[in-house]
Amino acid sequence: MNNADRESLRDRALGALMGAFIGDALGVGPHWYYDLNKLVEDYGDWIDTYTLPKKGRYHDGLKLGQSSQSGILLEMLLKSVVDHGEYVQSDFCNRLDNELFPLLDGTPMNGPGGYTSQSIRDVWHKRVGEKLSWENVASNADNTEAVERIIVLAVRYALNPAELAQAVKANASLTQNDGTVLAMTVAYASVLGMLVEGHKLDVDLSDKLLRRVKEGVLPFHSITKPKLEAPDKNQKEIKVDGVFPSPDALMTPSGIARAALDPAIKIEPASKVGILYGLPCAVFHQLPAAYYLAARFSNNFEQAVLHAINGGGQNMARAMLTGALTGAMVGLSGIPKRFIDGLDRSEDLLVLANKLVDEM
Repeated sequence: MNNADRESLRDRALGALMGAFIGDALGVGPHWYYDLNKLVEDYGDWIDTYTLPKKGRYHDGLKLGQSSQSGILLEMLLKSVVDHGEYVQSDFCNRLDNELFPLLDGTPMNGPGGYTSQSIRDVWHKRVGEKLSWENVASNADNTEAVERIIVLAVRYALNPAELAQAVKANASLTQNDGTVLAMTVAYASVLGMLVEGHKLDVDLSDKLLRRVKEGVLPFHSITKPKLEAPDKNQKEIKVDGVFPSPDALMTPSGIARAALDPAIKIEPASKVGILYGLPCAVFHQLPAAYYLAARFSNNFEQAVLHAINGGGQNMARAMLTGALTGAMVGLSGIPKRFIDGLDRSEDLLVLANKLVDEM
């Protein structure tokens, strides 16, 4: 890889990481408004920057540009990987045990970042209350808690998709054990890794991902031909150790990109994608919306994350996941400077992000 290609890769990787931190912090103020009229009443017709949470709501007490607990967990995993140069699961578990769990009490409106998600609460109760081993604490929570933090691993292992999938599955499985959630999490990480490589979130991306399945790189079962035609009568199923039942989660991104780019399909304003795919926090609501916004605004980080935020509901996760995808496509150089300047401790985060990219 020549110097120009290396610098371009570095720009995309940094864009993905910082895009995730920015998306998270943008959601601290207007997080979880299911009443969209109330969201407008509290924040106006269009949110275009970091805001403060209203008194008594989620994240009450946080300052402009600070991270929620999602951003804190993202940074915790980032520090762990930077310190070791690779993903070491025992180290990340130790950090949760010693740095996060002592600050929680098992209730939602408590702890660093002002809110603790269901999956982390479930793990806290099993790990701290029941003293269970790490192999026995994951729950079937269907939120995006794991997919938010594994952005670090998608960037670190972007050039090694097989290792990416293994590390992401292992890390996500610490807190979540639903097979569909894990498949969608690994799929999102695989998509993000390809964007960091330099691919686009377009109608061709899923075919590229499916080729990696056929090559035994990505851990999904598959029996169809490369273009999804019916298999031959005697064609055998491709199986890889630790696989997911089907590659469907890898097919979603390009299907949604096709819709985002089809002039006959209109979602106006784009923020209403949250209503279309669903306002709640489950992965099957959040990931399609993030793919749509990233595909539609592939060259405009600001529009992508702001439409994610202004959509209401679990807009923090939507903006965090969209921010990583779009940040990977535009690069750090394509993120408006005001978002970096307004992000709390942005210089520290950039130092960590650069150290991670050095290990790619």
